[in-house]
Amino acid sequence: MTTTAESVRPAGSARTPKLRADASRNRERIVLAARDAFVEHGADAPLDEIAKRAGVGNATLYRNFPDRVALIHEVAVLVKNRVLALAETATAEADAPDGDGPFNALQRFVHASVGEKVGGLCTLFSTHVDPYDPELTEIRERLQAAVGGLMERARAAGELRPDVENGDLFIAMSQLTRPLPNTACRLHDEFVHRHLQIFLDGLHAPARSALPGRAATFEDFQPQN
Repeated sequence: MTTTAESVRPAGSARTPKLRADASRNRERIVLAARDAFVEHGADAPLDEIAKRAGVGNATLYRNFPDRVALIHEVAVLVKNRVLALAETATAEADAPDGDGPFNALQRFVHASVGEKVGGLCTLFSTHVDPYDPELTEIRERLQAAVGGLMERARAAGELRPDVENGDLFIAMSQLTRPLPNTACRLHDEFVHRHLQIFLDGLHAPARSALPGRAATFEDFQPQN
């Protein structure tokens, strides 16, 4: 009888011991492998394939994540925390007296965030993650504050056009970093930074044209009751 990761369920424990260093590394490898697999194959990516990518056994995967829902949640936590760390680093660079300006710090944040594959995970997070989860809500609020503050610094310095808001940035980042259907990921990776830079050049002040419609804000992304 062939056993796959979908059917393995190791016996649970009444207590959850603190992870050893090697166990912690295994857990992170699983989550990163899951992130990439979900981008390529969607929410139904085979869990045994994720374990194989991470270089761990099926039982190790299920010791850390009892089901697919728990794994997707942890991918969301990891990705959002890593993007938050990038935003906080960019803010520190923008505030540094010997820095090269807040707009350049904003640009570095946008390009670095591509590595977390936020565009490819947008649909997964919107359909398989609880938008009211307290842990993710806290991360989201901190991220919004960091990115909003970074954009305000760039605007106050006269480097960011005045008619764009934080939501415009996140929508463009999501759209421009999302792999196109039926195209090779390699092709997408080759051009994504080029297209992001075209967008970022359009954010730079002074503006060359008036934008149609209204600016998108973080409030547009809040869960609807």
